[in-house]
This record gives sequence, structure tokens and C-alpha cells, in this order.
Amino acid sequence: MTIFSKIIAGEIPSYKIAEDDYFYAFLDIAPLVKGHVLVIPKVEVDKVFDLDDTYLSRMLVFAKPIAHALEKTMNCKRCGLSVVGLEVPHAHLHLLPINEMDDTNFTRGKLQLAETEMQEIQQTITSALKS
Repeated sequence: MTIFSKIIAGEIPSYKIAEDDYFYAFLDIAPLVKGHVLVIPKVEVDKVFDLDDTYLSRMLVFAKPIAHALEKTMNCKRCGLSVVGLEVPHAHLHLLPINEMDDTNFTRGKLQLAETEMQEIQQTITSALKS
């Protein structure tokens, strides 16, 4: 069972952004930028492109309103999308509020945000999803 499966099962806490029957989205606890969201399928598949076509397309449709909420709330030029998948053997998408190319550089240091700031970011994004 991957760490992501444990998050889905509620065994590990997360800053949930959105959830449906197939996917779960939450804030990355070691973000590249404020508002960095991970979108994961509820099935445990290692590589994103090993998901069947229907599931993969649903994953992007699930991510779309989250990307719009990030653009609306995170003071960015756009929402970037990255598929890296080296850290956890569970398919996932990174949604990144970006203003420059370096905002997608996974080799640079990660932010360390206080719990209160993570909660504020979570509330800001989830509120935008409801409006």
C-alpha cells in the first residue's frame, strides 16, 4: 500500500482539495510553490500512462476545475501540469500555480509552510471550487 493509498483511506492526514469516487486531490506538504496540488487516482497504479484511457481522461477532467481554482486564487499566470512520478509509485499529477518556468523545477528546494498557512491555502482553493 503506497503512502497515497493511505492518504485516500484516511490513515494519513492531508489537506484535501477535492474528491470523488475515482480521484483524490490534496495539497503537497513539500510544495514547489504555494498551492501545489497532487491529483491521484483511487486505484493503485504505478505509472500515470498505465491507467486505462477512460480513467486517464477522467483524471484530467477531475483536475480541470482545480486548475481553474488555482489560477483564480494563487496569484499566478497559469496552472502548470507535471507528471513526474518518481517519488511515490502511485500515479499522480502535479498541479502547480506558475509565473515562470523555474516554478516547475523539481530539483530545487521545497517550501516549508506552517500548518496554518497550509489550512489557509486549502480553504482559499476549496472556496473557489464551490463558487
